[in-house]
Amino acid sequence: MSLWTVLLIALGVSADAFAVSLARGLKIRTLRWGQALLIAGAFGVFQAVMPILGWLLGSAFASVIQDYDHWVAFGLLVLVGGKMLWEALFQHDQSGGDEAGDGIGLHELLVLSLATSIDALAVGISLSVLDVNIWMTAGIIGVITFALSLGAVFIGHRVGVRFQRPAEVIGGLILIGIGISILVEHLSA
Repeated sequence: MSLWTVLLIALGVSADAFAVSLARGLKIRTLRWGQALLIAGAFGVFQAVMPILGWLLGSAFASVIQDYDHWVAFGLLVLVGGKMLWEALFQHDQSGGDEAGDGIGLHELLVLSLATSIDALAVGISLSVLDVNIWMTAGIIGVITFALSLGAVFIGHRVGVRFQRPAEVIGGLILIGIGISILVEHLSA
């Protein structure tokens, strides 16, 4: 798998964390670096760990699905991308809470980190059937998610959630495109 594909996957799965970080930034009245680093760090760590867990799960069953692996990768990526598109277009509030305040509780942060990283788990399962270095891929996903989430907290604090839906739509389309690319590549080989 090319580095560009890994970068696109990272951008795709980080879209939810980006959107939630934007929303949280909007709700924080007095933003401090520590808060922003905590939010971005939690999202980055979860987004890096979940593909590894998915990859381990998928690898355990690789021999069972070997003949259909490209369909599994395609299906999972299209489902995850489609879910992101659905949520972006048809659900209105994904901010993770309605209360305004100066911070985010640890429980809320962990729940949001887990919720936004479920897509990365599914992507990890699909990566288990491909020739990919999961450690490098997970690291790239984690770093990109961290960087985007950190920026999003500050942008959200300054600008608002204007870009939440476009980020999720783009992320969903990227994942669907990668799924189609994997299917076409395997069927034409």
